[in-house]
Amino acid sequence: MRPLSIDSINPAILKVQYAVRGELAIKAEEHRLKLTKDDHGLPFKRVINSNIGNPQQKGLDQPPITWTRQVCALMEWPALMDLAPQVFPKDVIARAKELQEEIGSVGAYSHSQGVPLIRKSVAHFIEERDGYPSDPNHIFLTAGASAGVSLLISMLITPPKSGILIPIPQYPLYTATLAQHSGIAIPYHLDEASEWSTSLHEIEGALEKSYKDGIEPKALVIINPGNPTGALLDEHTQEELVKLCEKHSLVLLADEVYQSNLHRPESHPFTSFKKIVRRMNSPVPLFSFHSISKGVQGECGRRGGYFECTNIPDAILSLIYKMVSVGLCPPLTGQIGVDCMVRPPKPGDESYPLWKKETDAIHAALASRTKTMADRLNKLPGVSCVSSPGALYLYPKLELPEGAIEAAKKAGKSPDTFYALQLLDETGICVVPGEGFGKKDGHNYYRLTCLCPGVEEYVGALEQFHLNFMKKYGGL
Repeated sequence: MRPLSIDSINPAILKVQYAVRGELAIKAEEHRLKLTKDDHGLPFKRVINSNIGNPQQKGLDQPPITWTRQVCALMEWPALMDLAPQVFPKDVIARAKELQEEIGSVGAYSHSQGVPLIRKSVAHFIEERDGYPSDPNHIFLTAGASAGVSLLISMLITPPKSGILIPIPQYPLYTATLAQHSGIAIPYHLDEASEWSTSLHEIEGALEKSYKDGIEPKALVIINPGNPTGALLDEHTQEELVKLCEKHSLVLLADEVYQSNLHRPESHPFTSFKKIVRRMNSPVPLFSFHSISKGVQGECGRRGGYFECTNIPDAILSLIYKMVSVGLCPPLTGQIGVDCMVRPPKPGDESYPLWKKETDAIHAALASRTKTMADRLNKLPGVSCVSSPGALYLYPKLELPEGAIEAAKKAGKSPDTFYALQLLDETGICVVPGEGFGKKDGHNYYRLTCLCPGVEEYVGALEQFHLNFMKKYGGL
């Protein structure tokens, strides 16, 4: 019998890389275990996971929205409605009864596409947001947005020479999924000088190169608001991107999971691609993704999300349904989380005042931390940072001294990975090096979240480390 070995595994799997849970995250967990020992010898008291947008993780501790947790609690144990009715607001009980009537037990499978009532709720949410109709039969509930992205990329790729246009820097889900399905990433660079804007010229250049290389481009990925950059697209750029997709027969994949994470909504509003496509009366095939993991929900572990299909032929919708049926159904608790997100309490409802207070506090905290961190990082020598108008991250650029670049080379690391590893070892702060998101040669970055409480202590540690690092390697 031939032994199981790396050589006997699907070679596509070996190419998968996912930086946000890669080398830095693994080492951070090793440090966390060391800290449980009295003689750990580490120069910090706790590990701060600033590497991933995980608001409710231990140490960041963003409080869950009470409305969501109360509805979910009653769905998990409906007897609570009778045992402790005084504990729960009347609108929470009414919502739980409505959902229970539709779903029954959360321990049972649902419709493979998702609970019909919840899909109707999502459609209503989209109609109110955009002013255009939405069909519940064209909405698929998923185990987080990532599951929908992975499914559709797997369906779009036709090996060996097809690919998908992805922004650089990008969320590594896209390159990882493409590698898994033997697809080719066709990179286009965002423009850092203009707040990480999307350049039509860059995309056209990437398309031209792909054609010359014999690669068939199948789709264009747009992350709006951006990850890791936090950039927001203006409507004119969105219209031009839709025209580009029409011209090149591209499917548009709109990753819009940060649509409610807006720090300056008056000057930097969010507009969905669904609204743009409908307003233009465009035939472009569009898949739009949303999630309960971001926004103010932060319910990452609940695994809830959806994608909406616009201008997708019935034959393709049938194939998507076939594929989601293989997985039986998305988690019921995630689906209930989606319903709570798209159907929150309204003014006049008993739960509304607390819901408004909690969501306003989270929005304000994220906006304040983003501004404070960007302002302070920009004052450091060798650091420049666009103050993100959206999402949960900052993406500072590092101008590292030659001594650091040489030391990184000797260590067999990219300069930004070298920097991030030392940051983790000396402060306990875990970030993701720019290498994991894609970048131009000679440029160095890292991504950190704006979720960390205690900004003064947190940013103070970043500042002190950076000054010591620059001095150590001849940058000061």
